[in-house]
Amino acid sequence: MNNERMRAVLEKLNLAGDWRLELDKEKKQQPPQSPYQDTINLPNTTSHAGKGQKNTEALISSLTDEYAFEGYAWFEREVEIPASLSGKSCFLFLERTRVTKVWVDGQEIGSQNSLNTPHLYDLSDVVSPGKHTLTIRVDNTDYPTKGGHLTSPDTQTNWNGITGRMELQFFGEAFLDQVQVYPNFADRSFTVTSRVVGNCADAVLSATAVSYNGEQSHSAAQQDYVITSSQLSVTYKLGEDALLWSEDNPYLYKLTLRMRTQSGELLDEQELSTGLHEFKAAGDKFTINGRKTFLRGKHDGLIFPLTGYAPTDVEEWVRILGISKSYGINHYRFHTCCPPEAAFIAADLLGIYMEPELPFWGTITDESHEQHNQEEQDYLIREGFAMLQAFGNHPSFVMMSLGNELWGSHERLNSILKDYKAFDDRHLYTQGSNNFQFVPVILEQEDFFCGVRFSRDRLFRGSYAMCDAPLGHVQTDRPGTMMDYDERIVPTAGGDVSASTEAGDGTIQIQYGTEARTVKADAAGEGELIPHIPVVSHEIGQYAVYPNFEEIHKYTGPLKAKNFEVFRERLEAKGMGHLARKFFESSGQLSVACYKEELEAALRSSRMAGFQILDLQDFPGQGTALVGVLDAFMDSKGLVTPEEWRTFCSDAVLLARFEKYNYEAGEPFRARVQLSYYRAESLAGRKLVWEIRDGQQKCVAGGEMEVPATPEENLVEIGNIQLVMPAAAEMKKVVLSLSIPGTDIWKKYDLWIYPNRVSVELANAPGAHLFEEPSAEMISLLEKGESILLLPRPDALSGTIEGLYSTDFWCYPMFRSISESMNRPVPVGTMGLLIQNEHPALKHFPSEEHSTYSWWSTVTYSHSIILDQLPQELTPIVQTIDNFERNHKLGLLSEFRVLNGRVLMGALDYGKILKTPEGRQLFYSLTQYMNTEAFNPAVELSLQELQGMFKQN
Repeated sequence: MNNERMRAVLEKLNLAGDWRLELDKEKKQQPPQSPYQDTINLPNTTSHAGKGQKNTEALISSLTDEYAFEGYAWFEREVEIPASLSGKSCFLFLERTRVTKVWVDGQEIGSQNSLNTPHLYDLSDVVSPGKHTLTIRVDNTDYPTKGGHLTSPDTQTNWNGITGRMELQFFGEAFLDQVQVYPNFADRSFTVTSRVVGNCADAVLSATAVSYNGEQSHSAAQQDYVITSSQLSVTYKLGEDALLWSEDNPYLYKLTLRMRTQSGELLDEQELSTGLHEFKAAGDKFTINGRKTFLRGKHDGLIFPLTGYAPTDVEEWVRILGISKSYGINHYRFHTCCPPEAAFIAADLLGIYMEPELPFWGTITDESHEQHNQEEQDYLIREGFAMLQAFGNHPSFVMMSLGNELWGSHERLNSILKDYKAFDDRHLYTQGSNNFQFVPVILEQEDFFCGVRFSRDRLFRGSYAMCDAPLGHVQTDRPGTMMDYDERIVPTAGGDVSASTEAGDGTIQIQYGTEARTVKADAAGEGELIPHIPVVSHEIGQYAVYPNFEEIHKYTGPLKAKNFEVFRERLEAKGMGHLARKFFESSGQLSVACYKEELEAALRSSRMAGFQILDLQDFPGQGTALVGVLDAFMDSKGLVTPEEWRTFCSDAVLLARFEKYNYEAGEPFRARVQLSYYRAESLAGRKLVWEIRDGQQKCVAGGEMEVPATPEENLVEIGNIQLVMPAAAEMKKVVLSLSIPGTDIWKKYDLWIYPNRVSVELANAPGAHLFEEPSAEMISLLEKGESILLLPRPDALSGTIEGLYSTDFWCYPMFRSISESMNRPVPVGTMGLLIQNEHPALKHFPSEEHSTYSWWSTVTYSHSIILDQLPQELTPIVQTIDNFERNHKLGLLSEFRVLNGRVLMGALDYGKILKTPEGRQLFYSLTQYMNTEAFNPAVELSLQELQGMFKQN
């Protein structure tokens, strides 16, 4: 249900249909005098309609808009005003567009420039019954601000046109305008305010409310109010049995307002959809209707590849938000944009907490700054007020941000927050998302904090770009499930108070969007920054997946995946096109594992209030950041089911806390079991069941624990698991399963157990000779047909990539460029392993085709060798997947014949790897293999090719 005036007292002329069209790159200031050259069916964009010159360019860093157009688009048509509307007030309503200017019968009416809210033009003085010519000029170039993701080619494109409803709206002699509904949770009522337009002396307002969107029903009796002034404010009581809106039960009310004369004549009638709720910041948590909730949020940049613009129909937004909710998402943060009203309506229906953001990604200055732009700042502030007024009645609109990664004046940001809170206290406000980066500050007026760190080393997400180092624990630490961020959010001991490395002039160099900038690093204050408000982690995750080239055919709209086509051509040119699907699947499985640890670490943190992942879906811009488990169309990539994803992203998540994933037989295993629980239902009488099963589904160990019936905290302590890992004659994977029978709450963790008496002496391995670099002795042995285990030091090789277990952060091309411009180390840029898991070399080291934690030590203490110059037939036993820009063929472990002998080669730091049980097991498997007839490499290298892999003295 739209929050709009009903047809009973409001006539509409729908302007959808055929319009004349003229595209004007030269940007002439007056309407075209000659006949228009084309037509278009509105609402639409010029690109989606295929208008203008076709774009032959192939963009690499984003999707390609085949009909990209920037300039003036002139739209014109005739409108017939019926005699029945004579004397009525008339307004032109354009739901979503760019910078517009309007003419009626050649007379200029005015201009509007909101990028987020409808354009409304008063035509009352220029239209009368009869035919009129309506001309609308849309400009997508001269914006008052850059527009963030509202105008970016990285997201919904810089489209030109008009989308959503476009109509002429007619009003009677008196009507209600700018109706706002303020829910009062404490006394179960709505406060309704409005401006009353026209002659309304002694008019009476009646209000009724009927609930919908849930199993229960409720209605409130009619209440009448005498209107005594043009500024209306009344309180409508719903009663103690009123139904509440929340993520669990999103009950809504149809609030009907009727304004009548004393004699009963109907002047105006409006129906609004709203909800009774209270979303608050209470200490370090958010509450909904007095109960704590945890924000499981996703970033959204209005990415719609089939159209290039955001939909304005409720059904499509219900589909999109419904998909996200099936993955446990209850919160949306819109990056530098605000969605159309249909998105808020859908979120109302589904119970999603929405956070729109001002369309700004820059510096908020005051008058003392030499580059202060008051005109732009005034525009942004007006845009915020317009968003609050247009969409503030929606119960899903609970939060608002001033922009993305802002810098500038603390005082000015605080002042803007203060003004918004005074204007509309229905929402919670933040100064921005990850403002001031390395030197964050909490402002007096903000209600919650959204960022990634409280100082250089007080990090509270799991991954970072190399230019924002230090890296996160998912990228650097030995895998386990012990990490939480409580100590980093509120240190209990003296911590690191340094912000960053500053230059002598007090400036620091930062990542700023897709580039680097030098900014003034004002001190955040004395001592450590200790938050007193809810903390939400910003844009967490960003674990890249190799492109799925099978998606290319899905781009049937104006946006084409020519970047994917280029990436595919690059891979084929390297002779690895046949591996594309496996690269996608293997990198995708690693990405899912990284997200699991990322999200669980946040849920393990009792002082966290929520997270915003980047992203559940792919981001096809900024270098092509394919970081989602869903593609850009919100379709599953087949990497993880919604049910499994919800085991680490929902309002009830079981958490096992243990130090590591790899164990020797006979080694103690200890796990602390917790439950992150934000449901209203009691767990009284419930039990936790745990068990460990091997690959044959044999139960190795198990037990039960009581679940506390009325936990005092949302991070519930259930109990401890303690056992001795069973004997193992061979390496095996076991699965730790947790569940609460009678509920949908369950969790699984893979663990690995190794024989505890594996001993590997590489220097004396039977049937193999260990070397670190080619030598005369090695060449002699090869000539004699011997087997060589070649484990070179990386610094001796001519081309290697260092080992990093986690997949690439965001997008290698973008952060390589940023790191280079900042003179900082470039990202490693790899995307996990592709393993020939049926290869006999791994007979005693059973593996999946993709990276698992049994490979962490080997990857971390190794380099992958660049094999680009060797025969294309050479396929590593274990290949490291490179990113789509470099597309190196990378060998973690390779085999080949040289002269009369055989070589097994990898740049592995065997001294460190052999200190781990998984490392000993791997080398045991390799040396066993080398002493069998199965060690028979298919590809032969010349001695010169082998020597060419090493630096020449």
